[in-house]
Amino acid sequence: MKNDNRNRLVPRLSTSHALRKDRTGIQGLDELTGGGLPHGRPTLVCGGAGCGKTLLGMEFIVNGAKDFDQPGVFVAFEEQSQELAQNFSSLGLDLNALVEKKKILLDFVDIERSEITEAGDYDLDGLFIRLGYAIDSIHATRVVLDSIDALFAELSNIAILRSELRRLFRWLKSKGVTAVVTAERGDSGLTRYGLEEYVADCVVQLDHRANGQMFTRWLRVVKYRGSRHGTREFPFLIDEKGISLMPITSTGLKYTVSSERVSTGIPRLDAMMGGRGFYRGSSVLVSGTSGTGKTSLAAHFARAASASGERCLWLAHEESPSQIDRNMRSIGIELEPEIKKGMLRLHAVPPTIYDLEMHLLVIHKLVTEFDPRVVIIDPISNLALISSETEIKAMLIRLIDFFKMKQITSLFTSLSMGGPLVESNDAKLSSLMDTWLLLRVIESGAERNRVLQLLKSRGMDHSNQIREFLLTDHGAELRDVYLGPSGLLLTGSSLLVQKAHEKARAVLRDQKAGTREHALEHKRQALEAHIAALRAEFEIEQLNAQRIAGQSEQRSTVLSGDRIQMAKQRRADSGKAKKQR
Repeated sequence: MKNDNRNRLVPRLSTSHALRKDRTGIQGLDELTGGGLPHGRPTLVCGGAGCGKTLLGMEFIVNGAKDFDQPGVFVAFEEQSQELAQNFSSLGLDLNALVEKKKILLDFVDIERSEITEAGDYDLDGLFIRLGYAIDSIHATRVVLDSIDALFAELSNIAILRSELRRLFRWLKSKGVTAVVTAERGDSGLTRYGLEEYVADCVVQLDHRANGQMFTRWLRVVKYRGSRHGTREFPFLIDEKGISLMPITSTGLKYTVSSERVSTGIPRLDAMMGGRGFYRGSSVLVSGTSGTGKTSLAAHFARAASASGERCLWLAHEESPSQIDRNMRSIGIELEPEIKKGMLRLHAVPPTIYDLEMHLLVIHKLVTEFDPRVVIIDPISNLALISSETEIKAMLIRLIDFFKMKQITSLFTSLSMGGPLVESNDAKLSSLMDTWLLLRVIESGAERNRVLQLLKSRGMDHSNQIREFLLTDHGAELRDVYLGPSGLLLTGSSLLVQKAHEKARAVLRDQKAGTREHALEHKRQALEAHIAALRAEFEIEQLNAQRIAGQSEQRSTVLSGDRIQMAKQRRADSGKAKKQR
């Protein structure tokens, strides 16, 4: 019976309605929180100085007013309204215009430290009245308090402080507004007083810390009552457009693939892949030692994509856009026309200016803004200056995942170390790539010549032959493979010399063959003459034989006639005749 009573006393919570959320309009934050901040509940945004708390709160108010038709009140305890309007104008936010339209209300509450006394009846009723009036005047559904520490900066009575903090959060809930309350980071906890994070329904922690010589801002959703959310830290960027966040998580390898092909820009290279080029949405690694033509090959791909009507984003880590354009003109590739048409964007940034996470965020932001079909990163190996090989590979996994989700064909160049094991330098990166092109230099005959080899290309038949890779004044060319007498690949002058030798040998063979044919012709003619002589001799002998045979026959006839005549004359048969009578 006791267990039955306990079951009756515990109410069953209804799960038929999902938690309602209000979108912040901040790129990436709504994705991370599963749709925005909890509607009608307070959210605590905590962090140190300069990490972006005020900016996040202001974007929440402005985006709500402009994009979601939700008026908002921004209450500042440290900056006056005109200072706020001036500071945020650098981000393109015209706060005064929104105030005139009664979309937002800016209120500065000046709290004099000398007027704060620690008494048992201390409360925030005055603030509640003022805030309630501001909410009702514009029918606000969003509120920001920046920052809560100013309200209690001089209070040392922990009991009063905790009591008023709870009252503040309960009052905000009772008004049904979606509130953002900012707070400074504490020495040993998330906040200075260590209570705010417990009474808030959602807690967002911001941080601004150094990694080596680079500073990066980070965001983490510490808790979110009634909702799932990302738990790890994510870097975010503050630029002229405000806050940008990239919460890239595992996609579970569920992206779709395409059978469509895109040209490499080099016909003979397309021929090595069945005559059609790379798969759309695939990842391509072009590795090689310095001076092998990696950037030139990338330029061919960029020009081909741009000329076919596809936007191409080129992220350069070593050269400026003008330097790339000038260098490519030397091999007959004009990039400037495609840049002017808006089909090609060259974005140059030194690798050491950001850490890996910030590079990932910047790439995400550029891709979102430009919407390219092709992305080139030249070179990816420079990221080794700021991070370890393992961290770079983890970053590339997320980046390639992002490209594949958007069906973007990506090409990465990588600088390899020299030596006989040049392939092993990029073996770890190559496992992430669908196609791997290796450029090498072969030294022979006191010269260096480039060669290209297609080491792998997933999902297609491809050539296993090494090709000579030439950079001419009209672009890159691939020469057919050519083996010398020793079985080694010949390139450059050695190839020309070998071809000259073979041509000379062919001429000599032709000459010898001509001489033999001439001798055979003479022999044939002599043989035919001899045959004719024998035939004539035979005919003469045949005539003589026929003549002799005729004479012999004629003689026999004459002799036979003579015998008959002689017999008649002798009458040799007269006696026989008489007896017979």
